[in-house]
Amino acid sequence: MASFSTALSALNADTTAIDVVGNNLANLNTPGFKASTVSFFDLVTQSIGAGLGSTQVGFGVGTPVTLADFSQGALQSTGGPLDAAIQGDGFFVVQAPNGNTEYTRGGNFQVNTAGDLTTATGELVQGWTMTNGTLNTNLPTGNITVPVGALAPPLATTTTSVGLNLDSSAVKGTNFSTSVQVYDSLGEAHTVTFSFTESAPNTWTYTAGIPSADATTVTPATGTLTFDANGNLLTPASTTAAPVIAATGLTDGASPLSITWNLYNGTTPNISQFDQTSATSAVAQNGSAAANLVSVGLANGGEVLAQYSDGQQVVVGQMAMADIRNPESLIAAGDNNFAASSLTALPAIGLPGTGGRGTVLGGSVESSTVNIATEFTNLIIYQQGYEANAHVVTTINQLGQDTINLKQ
Repeated sequence: MASFSTALSALNADTTAIDVVGNNLANLNTPGFKASTVSFFDLVTQSIGAGLGSTQVGFGVGTPVTLADFSQGALQSTGGPLDAAIQGDGFFVVQAPNGNTEYTRGGNFQVNTAGDLTTATGELVQGWTMTNGTLNTNLPTGNITVPVGALAPPLATTTTSVGLNLDSSAVKGTNFSTSVQVYDSLGEAHTVTFSFTESAPNTWTYTAGIPSADATTVTPATGTLTFDANGNLLTPASTTAAPVIAATGLTDGASPLSITWNLYNGTTPNISQFDQTSATSAVAQNGSAAANLVSVGLANGGEVLAQYSDGQQVVVGQMAMADIRNPESLIAAGDNNFAASSLTALPAIGLPGTGGRGTVLGGSVESSTVNIATEFTNLIIYQQGYEANAHVVTTINQLGQDTINLKQ
């Protein structure tokens, strides 16, 4: 009788299904884990009797096919600086220790001792790293290296501006001054003082420069500001070359300073003259001192941001994402990763949010797609199926014993 093999095939299939349920439940809290579903199919049947197909008996059930459920998992905010979640299609691209390229939805990342961004299990996250101050995402992907413990080099000031109002009711000879801190090529701070003196109605003379003690030669910016009857700056005009503050032979050995003083924001004057107390409303300059690295984190869009002690944030890397048209063909590689099989379409690697790839949310992780209620329901069904087929085996065994007893 074929009933033994038929029932045994069912026992094997139910055992596989229970194994899948067990694995799903074990990864209930694994970030980015995709639950597997079990698909059963029957084996070829045999025809019994003279009439072709009049009586058909199947040979049981085949080994179940397991398919990963790549539906979107719930997004959970963690606040972790190196956590990231994918919203939509796509995978993070990682490099396994054996050099193979793998794909994952798990977004709990960390930085190893070499400064490389890795998964929680040590695979190297692939993307692009800023080189010589430039982040070129057109180059091939590679390891993302963050500047652990690095200093941001100083940036010499080349432009500055002050937003202020000069009191139109001031009498001749009235003085007003304000200042802004600028930096040289070594990161040392210098104070630029802007001094204004009313020389006539609607007319102010100005001088702007750093202290003479800071350099061998200081060339301040000097000139005259004139205003119309409505308090708008007339001269210098926006089309006129902006004043320049210069200094050479800096005492700290830095490169010479040449700072352009922008009197206009485009064509809008930064300085006005109204009947209000002379006051400064805004100052700006584009230099900075050397700064220590404070932290590194992942931002929305997969950008790797380095934050320095002076408050500036610099994009030092960019994560890559892979779009795979048939993700169900991927093979589980362990450590929450997937590897391409012979049936997998060629992955399209690019920036998040482009080419059909999903977006990346920083400070979040994607939850597992395991549904505990569904898994327990499946577990009960598979258990009942196993017990029913086990009863078939014992019944067939009893029938065999009865057949043997007939001969006696």
